[in-house]
Amino acid sequence: MSRLVMKFGGTSVANVERIHNVARHVKREVEAGRQVAVVVSAMAGKTNELVAWCKEASPLYDQREYDAVVASGEQVTAGLLAIALQKIGIPARSWQGWQTPICTNGTHGSARIESIDGAGIIDGFSRGEVAVVAGFQGVHKETGRITTLGRGGSDTSAVALAAAIHADRCDIYTDVDGVYTTDPRVVPKARRMDRVAFEEMLEMASLGAKVLQVRSVEVAMVHKVPTYVRSSFDDPDSPGEGTLICNEEDIVEAQVVTGIAFSRDEAQITLRRVADKPGVAAAVFMPLAEAGINVDMIVQVVSEDGMTDMTFTVGTADYERAFAILEKIKDDIGFSSMAGEKEVAKVSAIGIGMRSHAGVAARAFRALSEKGVNIRAITTSEIKFSVLIDEAYTELAVRTLHTLYGLDAA
Repeated sequence: MSRLVMKFGGTSVANVERIHNVARHVKREVEAGRQVAVVVSAMAGKTNELVAWCKEASPLYDQREYDAVVASGEQVTAGLLAIALQKIGIPARSWQGWQTPICTNGTHGSARIESIDGAGIIDGFSRGEVAVVAGFQGVHKETGRITTLGRGGSDTSAVALAAAIHADRCDIYTDVDGVYTTDPRVVPKARRMDRVAFEEMLEMASLGAKVLQVRSVEVAMVHKVPTYVRSSFDDPDSPGEGTLICNEEDIVEAQVVTGIAFSRDEAQITLRRVADKPGVAAAVFMPLAEAGINVDMIVQVVSEDGMTDMTFTVGTADYERAFAILEKIKDDIGFSSMAGEKEVAKVSAIGIGMRSHAGVAARAFRALSEKGVNIRAITTSEIKFSVLIDEAYTELAVRTLHTLYGLDAA
């Protein structure tokens, strides 16, 4: 029998009525002769509520107890879905992360999966049972404590479980019907893609697309788990096609540019007149790395009189911390002044077809200049390029590039 993992996000299980709708989706797959494991998120808004309670109890809460609290949201959903499935005649039982077990490292709040023992779930399949697994959570084997995987961790749970039980594919059900060439709220002409390569999806997720969590795409790519993004709001009896995330070889003809991603969660920091000598870059970026601050776009101007300017970006949430850290080490580094800007955005074009086409980025630079969009910084890789621009021009830039590369729907 074919084996399938289905994952349903918070909006898909927001209330009992929607959980009954999810049960109908699961029933369709069971009646098609598949062995099914379902991974569920907490009901929409519940995780935020649980987090708020932790902060109310103590602003300096114990991260281990925080995990024990916030993991309960998925436990409720798993139990309710198992009950809903039983009501319509589908044998089902709920599984918590520690019962499976999904073993993780001990980094509470953002744990990483180390192993999954799917034997119990597979044994349940032999009895005709659907496994309903609480996503987002696992257990640290050495301490026996519940851990959570960070926001969006249920996607990672689902793909990792699919790899562990050797599922034929993993279907991620969400509130959209697939992966689009860009955000349809910004570009109404954006269109749903039938297939996207793992590498492209990884870039899109890391560059601002919110459809899938980055770590889930990494796991899918490493373990070669075909992953569908589908809508849970489709009629369970006639669901839409969605978008398949797959190997590059499974895409017949790759477009030059597959999609346009953007992120407004960017801040720019510029260090003026930094000594241009070995070790300075390490002195700037090592303290930021040790503080867990990710640095993205880095631009260094040509040295003049042994001094240079250095510009880089961090996430908006890390901006104040990064600024404070650099102020403390100003004398050690020896820069003359520091400037910052939070009203910036990153716009990126992604496509595996870029590997075999020249001048793709140059066309974008010309098109943006004709629209009066100033580019602050540029980064490139084999299958993408990103530009940093003033946030006010984000939508104009996204629409311009979307049209430039022929992504507008007919």
